[in-house]
Amino acid sequence: MIQAERRFEILKQLHSEGTVYIDQLSSLFDVSPMTIRRDLASLEEEGKLIRSHGGAVLPETLTQEIPYQTKLSSYTAEKQQIARKAVERIPEHARVLLDSGTTNLEIAKLLNKRDDLLIVTNDAKISMELLNSECQVISTGGELQKGVGAFIGAHVQEFLRQIKVDIVFIGANAVHPTEGISTPTLEKSYIKKRMLESASAKWVVADHSKFNKRSFAHVCDLGEINGIITDDRIDSDTVEGLQKVTNVY
Repeated sequence: MIQAERRFEILKQLHSEGTVYIDQLSSLFDVSPMTIRRDLASLEEEGKLIRSHGGAVLPETLTQEIPYQTKLSSYTAEKQQIARKAVERIPEHARVLLDSGTTNLEIAKLLNKRDDLLIVTNDAKISMELLNSECQVISTGGELQKGVGAFIGAHVQEFLRQIKVDIVFIGANAVHPTEGISTPTLEKSYIKKRMLESASAKWVVADHSKFNKRSFAHVCDLGEINGIITDDRIDSDTVEGLQKVTNVY
């Protein structure tokens, strides 16, 4: 099969399946993974796909950044349910790292009732929520992402490299059973990676709308975390697939 035919077939499969994987394409066309990577790179330059962790997806299937006010009014009851499950996992006198996001904001609201924790966050809204908390609260500082409320930048990454916490709760824009956790920007993915590296216990908090989706930048595989905390609207088939690689609560 010549190069043009192979790339045509790659796109055909991509539009049929929604995603393609390098190892599968390599076996299918009996060519090296490097050849497939070159094919995907060329097709990406043409705007026909976006390369992802281990393969490629269609551009329109990627989850984008959502404005803070939109997130704040979405799935509130589900996020509160997740928060109640999450705080049950926080032991006394723990050092807790809260990623930016509205689900972690709900966790922060419940932690306002505690007085024994050290809480670190890169979220301006969470910092303000904990303004009168009896817990010790540390903000990472950094550049404020307008319209989102997260602190980003090299300062945040360096700060996170210097700390160790007992437990982290990571927000997720997209959770996929085979491609793991992903987020719309490389900047956010770097920060989430640093957060995971700093923590002994690693939890992802995500409502049911975030599953079976992909975003631009890979954060981690599901096998790298202790588990996912979600709401009871997630379907059983999704849970079954996720439980093959991590815990779901």
